[in-house]
Amino acid sequence: MAHQHRYDAQGRQLCCNQTEKVYQQAEQLMNGEHKHDEDHDHDHNHDDGHNHDHSNKEGSIVKLFLPALFSFVLLLSGIALDNWIPQSWFKSWIRIAWYVAAYIPVGLPVIKDAFKSIAKGAVFSEFFLMTIATLGAFAIAEYPEAVAVMLFYAIGEVFQSMAVSRAKANIKSLLDQRPDEVTIIEGDNTKTVKAANVAIGTVLQLRPGEKLGLDGELLSESASFNTAALTGESKPDTKSKGETVLAGMINLNTVSQVKVTTAYTDSKLSKILELVQNATAQKAPTELFIRKFARVYTPIVVFLAIGICFLPYFLVADYEFQDWLYRALIFLVISCPCALVISIPLGYFGGIGAGSRNGILFKGSNFLDTLAAIKHVVMDKTGTMTEGVFKVQEVVFSDAFDKDELLRLVNVLESNSTHPVATAIHEYVGTPDSSIKMEQVEEIPGHGLKAMVNGKSLLVGNFKLMDRFKIAYTTDPDRIAHTLIAVAYDHKYVGYLAIADSIKPDAKTTIDLLHGQNIRATMLSGDKDSVVQFVAKELGIDTAFGDLLPEDKVNKVKAIKAKNEKVAFVGDGVNDAPVVALSDVGIAMGGLGSDATIETADVVIQDDRPSKIPMAIQIGKQTKKIVWQNITLAFVVKAIVLILGAGGLATMWEAVFADVGVSLLAILNAVRIQNMKFST
Repeated sequence: MAHQHRYDAQGRQLCCNQTEKVYQQAEQLMNGEHKHDEDHDHDHNHDDGHNHDHSNKEGSIVKLFLPALFSFVLLLSGIALDNWIPQSWFKSWIRIAWYVAAYIPVGLPVIKDAFKSIAKGAVFSEFFLMTIATLGAFAIAEYPEAVAVMLFYAIGEVFQSMAVSRAKANIKSLLDQRPDEVTIIEGDNTKTVKAANVAIGTVLQLRPGEKLGLDGELLSESASFNTAALTGESKPDTKSKGETVLAGMINLNTVSQVKVTTAYTDSKLSKILELVQNATAQKAPTELFIRKFARVYTPIVVFLAIGICFLPYFLVADYEFQDWLYRALIFLVISCPCALVISIPLGYFGGIGAGSRNGILFKGSNFLDTLAAIKHVVMDKTGTMTEGVFKVQEVVFSDAFDKDELLRLVNVLESNSTHPVATAIHEYVGTPDSSIKMEQVEEIPGHGLKAMVNGKSLLVGNFKLMDRFKIAYTTDPDRIAHTLIAVAYDHKYVGYLAIADSIKPDAKTTIDLLHGQNIRATMLSGDKDSVVQFVAKELGIDTAFGDLLPEDKVNKVKAIKAKNEKVAFVGDGVNDAPVVALSDVGIAMGGLGSDATIETADVVIQDDRPSKIPMAIQIGKQTKKIVWQNITLAFVVKAIVLILGAGGLATMWEAVFADVGVSLLAILNAVRIQNMKFST
């Protein structure tokens, strides 16, 4: 990575080294690179005092400021000798040497970086701008101003680097949640080994306070875990024997045993970390524009500065070279686009970090931008607004059939499905009978399952399945509030199983929060319409449609998008893949439950709470707001001071504020998002 250049979508090298530096710092940390190689250290650190690894202690922070502190003391004493302390010796070469000594600690590293960037083909970098501006100031004997410009630039560099590290603090803490070593049980003994080398089926011992290194099945009777690393929730989660526990969870109370069920690289936490590591690859349109803008903008202002210096010779009667050179140097200092190219990616890093702290994973800053513009949220019902945990309420079969025998057949056929309804039937009937052999098993999307058993057809699904195969039935499904699973055997209607699901505790709050943001909510479900309308009425959802096939959901979303509304779809990210692909942002609920969900969705809600949907939109809006505040601040202040500088009304001190001052204000504004509280 040390000498790689970053390229934009058109494959053109970025001109602004500061942008490249910020992104390389971010990617190093997010890829787990805690140590720099030698070339990278020389390339991106001014000297030992400018080491950009700010995850160290206070001593490192003091060390960062030492060169600037040394320059500041010399500069302040030089200004005092110039203006306030009467003496006769501080003149001529002594005065020049004094200010040169003040300049070297902060200026020499920047000059070196300017030459290195030129050697790589990136001539118009901010290092080049600062070098020619300050050396030019020395050439016209403006020594204190030359030192001050470089001093404040160096201080800005340190604060910028610290802000980048702080913006990634939440992500770094997430990366630290996966322990490298685990304790395994071998016979009567325990042994500590590398987590990456542990085989599936190995039994782990987890003491109180330890983090689980791999996904597994709890063998102990019960144990409580802190799941904050995965869900953002600090509330303990108690697991029972046989339940799944995940890497990153912290054991709270008793020594527990866990049987490993997933390889280290395939664990849920590994998938999440991979997602977070790749998040910065997807750039928001605002980011891409600013980076392209900086590449064009910087050489333009260099040539404008040259014009400011020399063109007045042909236009002004009393032209003085030193006066117009000073104006050109001020123009150069002001024109440095650092405030834009630093604070904007910082804002998006902060948004992604704020999301991860709250159990929301964004796959890129572009999705933060899109979420900020969402006007309509379309959601699935089961598993999104309801628990997705079905229970059989009653079984209504015709007396002409053997109820127990048919339930066994239905149970075996449903073992071919992963739908929550199948789980409910398994819990009600028991373990599927392995002696029953099903043939020609077929899943009919949006309808149910079909198979041959004992030479006879078996249909299990909704009543649309009965209609499809022209099975006559006497039940009126619209008069029953529960979800109904119809059964037909040997081309005859048998009856139905009534299954109920419960609404999630924060589902109503979710809809209220969406309405508070002027966002409409629509529910689309394959469940029967009477159930869907009941849930929608309970929650206050604007519109709801039931009895939908996958293609029906696609048509409904197309109709919404035809109104030029930005649409987010919330579902499981797998069964609703066509709708997820069609929507502007796909949001997956229950990221911990499905690897495929993490792969498919643009945003993953890790803890199944629908109230995180409006929170994600809120984070997107706040991020975009902060980014545009920074853009406006930088452009307005720089434009004003550029005009004043070109007209001779601004000094180098105003130029310092327009460059470093605005950069610092923009950075402080960008990191605000990390401290914001978002309601759920």
